[in-house]
Amino acid sequence: MEAYSLDLRRRICDAYDGGDSVTEVSERYDVGRWFVHKLLRQRRQEGSIAPKPRGKGPAPRVGEADRKTVRKLVKDRPDAKLSELCDRLREAGGVSVSVPTMCRTLESLRLPLKKRRSTRPSGTRRGSVRYAATSRSGSRKWT
Repeated sequence: MEAYSLDLRRRICDAYDGGDSVTEVSERYDVGRWFVHKLLRQRRQEGSIAPKPRGKGPAPRVGEADRKTVRKLVKDRPDAKLSELCDRLREAGGVSVSVPTMCRTLESLRLPLKKRRSTRPSGTRRGSVRYAATSRSGSRKWT
């Protein structure tokens, strides 16, 4: 979501300074009341109404050295489960990570996780049977 423009922020502050209530200002400019409160507080505390830069989020838990270890672990055993990779990384002296974190790490390294089938494939071919039409009686005709 984009930040509101500086022009809109100025108009909101001018309308509030002109005597309009927060509710009236939020309805006139189609913004949330909370945004108006937040904007006025920012102006009062910081003296600026410019949008703040967005945060980047937390740093990844798996560092560069651990990423190299993960590459080696996947190369040695490409059919390992995510939980096994987590355990093997911890045993190799790396950080302890969760299964979702390991999955994101593999995606960022563009390493495919090879999966084994747990069951035999079905004998039914996909797309082998089609419905042609439905008769007046409601039964279907096979083609």
